[in-house]
Amino acid sequence: MNELIEEILLVLEDKLDKAESVLKEDFAAIRAGRANPHILDRVMVDYYGAPTPVTQTSNISVQEGRCLVISPWDVSILKGIEKAIQVSNIGITPTNDGKVIRLVFPELTEERRRDLVKQIRKMGEDAKVAQRNVRREAMDGLKKLKNDKSISEDEYASGEKEVEKAVSEAVSSIDAVVSAKEKEIMTV
Repeated sequence: MNELIEEILLVLEDKLDKAESVLKEDFAAIRAGRANPHILDRVMVDYYGAPTPVTQTSNISVQEGRCLVISPWDVSILKGIEKAIQVSNIGITPTNDGKVIRLVFPELTEERRRDLVKQIRKMGEDAKVAQRNVRREAMDGLKKLKNDKSISEDEYASGEKEVEKAVSEAVSSIDAVVSAKEKEIMTV
């Protein structure tokens, strides 16, 4: 295969993988009724004048499956962590006992589970749209090579097939990730 086409395919694969990994990161932050330390990944606390992720200022552990315990290494930032969690809009009110902060995850109602599944499906659809945009970029690159006479008609056709194959595999992978997350949310 022509190295110009291979280069386009490598960029395509990389961007398709990136779309899936972004989706997985977003899914990790979705509250599923079980304590998940990843829900705090985007919560920032003022730590000696610098905004710092809570995960880098504290030890975070899961107790009894539905309670996160945040033990800051420096107890003086306990109030800051509590305030950052309240402002972060994760939907859980922290309790502060002077040494640690506890986040108790309530059981999800059936209605809330359905809302989360809708949100998950929308996120999955957005990831597929991103993958289709990547496909369009790759196809445009192939057309440009064909128009510049850098590749032949046959090479263009085989490159087109490879792009379609890679995108359809990536889309089915997204579907699998979405259905796995749906199953996790709907399991009581």
